[in-house]
Amino acid sequence: MLKPEQKIAELKQAKKAVVLAHFYQSKEIQANADFVGDSLEMAKKARDLEADVLVICGVSFMAETVKMLCPNKKVLLPRPEAGCFLADCATLEKVILLKEKYPQAAFVCYVNSSAEVKALSDICCTSANAVSIVKGLKEKQVVMLPDGNLALWVQSQVLQKEIIGFNGYCDCHNNITKEDVLKAKDKHSVAVVVAHPEVRQEVAQMADFVGSTAKIVNFIGESSAKEFIIVTEEGILNQLQLKYPGKSFYLVSPSLVCTSMKMITLNDLYIALLKEQYEVEINADLSRKAQIPLKRMLEDHLV
Repeated sequence: MLKPEQKIAELKQAKKAVVLAHFYQSKEIQANADFVGDSLEMAKKARDLEADVLVICGVSFMAETVKMLCPNKKVLLPRPEAGCFLADCATLEKVILLKEKYPQAAFVCYVNSSAEVKALSDICCTSANAVSIVKGLKEKQVVMLPDGNLALWVQSQVLQKEIIGFNGYCDCHNNITKEDVLKAKDKHSVAVVVAHPEVRQEVAQMADFVGSTAKIVNFIGESSAKEFIIVTEEGILNQLQLKYPGKSFYLVSPSLVCTSMKMITLNDLYIALLKEQYEVEINADLSRKAQIPLKRMLEDHLV
């Protein structure tokens, strides 16, 4: 009898399907993906792939983003209920009120948001390119949606502009406190602290390096240090351990687990491929509007 991994491999070949997984997915899902990366890398890869079916092992906003960039491909999300607390923070009504309050501001929308919110924005960003995108805007006043922590971090890097943050946050990253970092540093005094910009500002200020998941992976690879305190979701540990077996990694807190990112199982992936179920569909007019800020990010400001 074939193992689940073998069944998945056969279905991928038969259906000309590609599986893209985020760094925060389980070890089993990452092992069966054709590509593992952050949200920016996933979007770029999906856009350039020659495949009939794209299976997104992540959360709903990621699958929506891929569908908008690849409207003619079949995009599947094995667990359609896998949402994002941060994305849900920004609603259509709240964004409309902000646009009325700040009519001269550029609206920069984190990809961790719904298609409706993207459609109201001038340009999208990810944690990997947020600083360069804001720097490249002609407007001096910028509203950033929906992550308030990311907005604060960008403001610390782009002092010449006024960044107006939203009150949304990632419930996983936002749980980490200064005390958590101090305890970890107490146990691992020589370890380098690396953090995601979705953490609180007081935590980001304690880090030796702040960046997206992909940038964290690259930074660790280029660093001469041998020990690292990881201040982002625990799923990244799998790739770090695979890439850098000679280095040691300490998760700053066991609470750094995103339950939404861990929803998809190997069986979910197999069934989605077998039945080609849970296809992502977006209203054509909404998709057209939301594609504008997405494509602007990818074409004009990609880093």
